[in-house]
Amino acid sequence: MTRTLPLMPIIGAAAAFAGLAILARPAIAARLLRAGDGDAATYALRIIGAMLFALGLFLGGFALALHLTS
Repeated sequence: MTRTLPLMPIIGAAAAFAGLAILARPAIAARLLRAGDGDAATYALRIIGAMLFALGLFLGGFALALHLTS
């Protein structure tokens, strides 16, 4: 349990920053992932970015709640 508490916010922050980067610049992310230039690729990257950002928020919230209750 002692190792998971510091890992949760670190992984959450990395996921949130990656999600924001994909949401802010989908063209750069598409080029890095070689996803193509179509509308479908942009739409998929926006979904991926939103999901990564949500993962970061949830992990950060859970880590904060775990820290406050223990």
